[in-house]
Amino acid sequence: MKNSEILGLSTEEIVAKISEERATLTKLKFAHAVLAIENPSRITKVRKGIAQLNTELTKRKAAAASEKN
Repeated sequence: MKNSEILGLSTEEIVAKISEERATLTKLKFAHAVLAIENPSRITKVRKGIAQLNTELTKRKAAAASEKN
């Protein structure tokens, strides 16, 4: 997921997307443990996507906290 796409999402959409991606990651890990998946680099891409979403969520929470002060 591109950074410009992440910036276009609302905070609720980011939280929903994180949970979706975590479920996808779990499924990929189980599939890879049972039988080697076709593209194991997909696991890395999903992990990086989750990290990007978490980073944006943290930035938004920090911005909201600084506005309150």
